[in-house]
This record gives sequence, structure tokens and C-alpha cells, in this order.
Amino acid sequence: MSWTRGFRATLAVCVLLLTGTTGCGTGEAHEREDGDSPSPVGRVLGETDGQGRHYREVGKKGAPDVDVEVAPDAAGNWDVRLTVRNFRFSPAGTKAEPTAGRGLAYLFVDGGLVTRLRSPEYRLAPRLVPHGTHHVTARLYADDDTVWAVRGKPVESTADITASGAETETGATPATSGATGATAR
Repeated sequence: MSWTRGFRATLAVCVLLLTGTTGCGTGEAHEREDGDSPSPVGRVLGETDGQGRHYREVGKKGAPDVDVEVAPDAAGNWDVRLTVRNFRFSPAGTKAEPTAGRGLAYLFVDGGLVTRLRSPEYRLAPRLVPHGTHHVTARLYADDDTVWAVRGKPVESTADITASGAETETGATPATSGATGATAR
């Protein structure tokens, strides 16, 4: 009787060890050596943008991408249009966790945050673009406020524009970014 009970107990322990080992995987999904849990999308880097938000590194293949175009309108405003690839704007109220290729764009003029965009179009008021040359930058962020990045550079695009006060009279041509994708300015 004790032999049967001992055999069954040994068999049960072996089954638990085998199923426990296969059920746990490689251990990489739980914690890395540096103590950080891996991100479900990309890898969070130590680098941050000017507002202190960390970069979320993703591979170049299939990475989000953005181009920005800025043009004056008849009322003296500046129309901003973003063209995105491998990216969708998240609606307001989206849960603050990263999802591949989703999020919002932050719009900067000369490095200062103007607005957060959940659509590809925006109208800049003339007071935000006074006389002179300015840099209008669109940068893509995940829903958790991390910056989408490729090769350690934020996914952004910048258009240089010059406001002379006569944009509507001269029929100025749209300013577009000279670079695409992950470019740093």
C-alpha cells in the first residue's frame, strides 16, 4: 500500500514539474535582468523629449511615420495637415496604454507645445506664428504619452515657415517638411 501511495505522489510531483515548466515559458515575459517588465509594444528608452516623456523604440519596418504640411489661409491663419503612415489617431477617452501604431500627435511651434491632435488637421492662429521664420513640428506619441521612436530618434516631421504678414496677399506656397519619418530637429 505504501509503495502505491509513494509512486502516485512521485508521479504527481513529476506531472506538476513538467506542466509548471512548460506553462511558465522562458521567463522573459515576467521580468528582465534589469528589473523592468518588458513593454507590450516596443521598448521604453531612457531618452526623453523636451517635456520629459520617454521614447518608445520600435523597429523601422512598420513603424509609425508622419509628414507635416503648413499653408496660409485667406483669413491669416495657418492650416496644418499631417500625413501619417502605419498610424491611427486614438479617440478621446482611450485607455492610457500603448497600442502598436496608435496614439496622438503633439504640435509644436519653435519647440513650444501648441496642442495635442487626435486628427490630421489643425488651424494655427496668426498670434502663434508672428513675423519671422518658425519651425512647426508634429511628433507622434503613444496613448501612454511615450514618444514613438525609431533608432533612438522621435518620429516627427518639421516644416519651416516664414510669416511676413502678407501671406494672404502673396499667395504663399505651402511649407512642407524636408524630411520624413523619424527625424530629430
